[in-house]
Amino acid sequence: MKIFRPKLFDALKDYSGAKFANDLIAGVIVAIIALPLSIALAIASGVSPEQGLYTAIVAGFVIALLGGSRVNISGPTAAFAAIVAGIVAQHGIAGLTLAAILAGILLILMGLFRFGSLIKFIPMTLTVGFTAGIAVTIIIGQLKDFLGLTFPAGTNAIETLDKVKAVFASIGTVNLHAVIVGLIALAILIIWPMAFKNGKSGIARVLAKIPPSIIAVIAGILIVSFTPLRVNTIGTLYPTLSSGFPAPSLPAFDFETVKAVVPSAFTIAILAAIESLLSCVVSDGMIDDRHNSNTELIALGIGNIGSAIFGGIPATGAIARTAANVKNGGRTPISGMIHAVVLMLFLLVLMPLAKLIPMPVIAAILFMVAYNMSEWRHFVHILKTAPFSDILVLVVTFVLTVAFDLVVAISVGLVLSAILFMKRMSDETGLRRWSEDEGGRQSAKKLPSGTLVYEFSGPMFFAGADKLLDFALEENTKALVLRMGGVQSIDATAMKNLDFMLEKCKKSGIRLMLSHVNEFPMKVLDKAGFTKKLGNENIFPGIDAALEAAERICSGAQNG
Repeated sequence: MKIFRPKLFDALKDYSGAKFANDLIAGVIVAIIALPLSIALAIASGVSPEQGLYTAIVAGFVIALLGGSRVNISGPTAAFAAIVAGIVAQHGIAGLTLAAILAGILLILMGLFRFGSLIKFIPMTLTVGFTAGIAVTIIIGQLKDFLGLTFPAGTNAIETLDKVKAVFASIGTVNLHAVIVGLIALAILIIWPMAFKNGKSGIARVLAKIPPSIIAVIAGILIVSFTPLRVNTIGTLYPTLSSGFPAPSLPAFDFETVKAVVPSAFTIAILAAIESLLSCVVSDGMIDDRHNSNTELIALGIGNIGSAIFGGIPATGAIARTAANVKNGGRTPISGMIHAVVLMLFLLVLMPLAKLIPMPVIAAILFMVAYNMSEWRHFVHILKTAPFSDILVLVVTFVLTVAFDLVVAISVGLVLSAILFMKRMSDETGLRRWSEDEGGRQSAKKLPSGTLVYEFSGPMFFAGADKLLDFALEENTKALVLRMGGVQSIDATAMKNLDFMLEKCKKSGIRLMLSHVNEFPMKVLDKAGFTKKLGNENIFPGIDAALEAAERICSGAQNG
């Protein structure tokens, strides 16, 4: 598979008017879904509402145009909300733009160096842990607007734990009007899909296709406009909301800023890759296709750079919007491009109406986003059924995401996963001595007098290589056979211990022999010069040949 081959090339080969009609319908519906989500996610990320639309327009169009999936829809997602808000708080919009550009460059390099398949090495428990953690941070971050709280001037509520403290400290300022509007919006978001889910009439099927978030937004605007209920709106908090499209620009930066945002750029790149490729895998199953992961990463990088240059925030594949695209007939990248164009029209024509959207409605939409992304059932299932090591990674990643940030959570989670994996692999390794009174096939093989047979199982690597030193020589030992049939890999630490074993045998006048050496370990032994020191005559394809040689050695020693 080529590193870079956009799916659009393949899609256009047999494109037709019927396919365009399906893509058009799907693109418009996905744009309607993406409109309130893009605005809400931008606000949750600590930036202005229009920046969410810039992201969905630029990144959504570019990634669909150049991407390796036929139906993936890209834009702002909840996964980035916490980390983007942290970057903006510490380094401002210029720092966020720089981090997004660096992340885009990293994504392009990941694609060019064929890292698409390496995403499978990210443990599932890690992704479930930080995804659930992100969901909790989003919910906590929206309590202020949902409850209509007023924080005292100078309140520092950037980190999640600081937000919790600020909410409890200001709980006496609850605005009942905001709570009522928020609860109505939340009820619409929950009940609307259930009410028309199994509708058989034409009207019910049409209503089922209307995104509940749009209904909640319209209802919220009408309630605040025509009833005595008064709450903060987007226009209250963002009076300078722009309805134009920004000119491209690059931020001024220096080496210190670059150094400060590099960790965040890595986190953005890893998160974008994971979420986008997961979305591709899900959509592949829905349309019976196969995405090009490296092409998707390159497109994702270009899209994020473009989004940053035009004032947007980081973007990635959005699983829910991608699923909506497929369910409504989208089958080519054209639907993703249409979704971006329709959002552009919304931005240019209808953006002034966005100022009327009540903030409790935005909070309610984000509550539902957080609930849907939390995978709490999967989280609980892992807690009930998984091994302790997996549960530890899950819980640690979740707690660190909530208590600190994603950079810390992913870094610690990956290191912890690697350490626990090595521990499991070490537990699988072992050196066992054969004995003639042992049951099984060994009992059928009489060991020559003066011969010891040890069998090493599992990978010979640094975490378990010390077990090679557990062998014990006896006074009458003349030959030591080391079976390596269960060894598929070997590293430098194990080689050092094999050298020690060989030297100890030589000093004791014992012949060391190897049997069942597999292909890869043999290459390592050759490269390290061990086979030359040992002698090819002491390496045997099977245990029978090794025992015959051992018997000759022991017999010769006795006769001598």
